[in-house]
Amino acid sequence: MKEKRERMGFAVAFVLLFAVEAGIALFVHDRFVRPYLGDVLVVILLYCLIRTVFPKGFPLLPGAIFLFAVGVEVLQYFHFVEKIGLGRFALARVLLGTSFSFWDILCYFVGCLLCALFEWQRAVRRP
Repeated sequence: MKEKRERMGFAVAFVLLFAVEAGIALFVHDRFVRPYLGDVLVVILLYCLIRTVFPKGFPLLPGAIFLFAVGVEVLQYFHFVEKIGLGRFALARVLLGTSFSFWDILCYFVGCLLCALFEWQRAVRRP
């Protein structure tokens, strides 16, 4: 029962974060929320998605998500979307990104750090 409740909590968090991310992508065109806060939230979104499937989690999950996010960012540096012929598809450009930034990596780190702190806090509270 507890596992089901945790799974549901992560699923609700995922749906809410997805709605926030979609809102940011569609309606926010500023110099802070979209480029920075959106990147912090996207790794938390991935964390919630994975924890929905695996509610018990594992301590290295935030680090694995960070490495994944950095990998996607490195692909942007090499213009991966264009090289595989998907540059004309808006969805591919949004999901994989098109421009490399060290600031994005810092934002991913902050988001993953928040996830790691959440994991640590949960571990400390468990008997």
